[in-house]
Amino acid sequence: MVDALQYQGNIAMLFPKDGECEARLRYKGGDYQVVVYGSYVICAVTGEQIALDDLRYWSLERQEPYVSCQASYERELKCNPTLREFLDRGGEI
Repeated sequence: MVDALQYQGNIAMLFPKDGECEARLRYKGGDYQVVVYGSYVICAVTGEQIALDDLRYWSLERQEPYVSCQASYERELKCNPTLREFLDRGGEI
């Protein structure tokens, strides 16, 4: 159910009655920009909701959020097989 219809410029934005909706963000180096307003994002690894106030981990390169440092690390290893091989060798070149 829609609680409010607001206009920002020529764009109509719908806000759910309970205030809970997924945000869309543009991730930057140490910050992010809200593209679509909402109260949470979805972790790219676990699928868990992350409240914007609790969002601490994301990938600038992949433009995706993570619920924890561990989730970020797991995603990096999955996306970077060379790093995984390096760590499997004990970090030796």
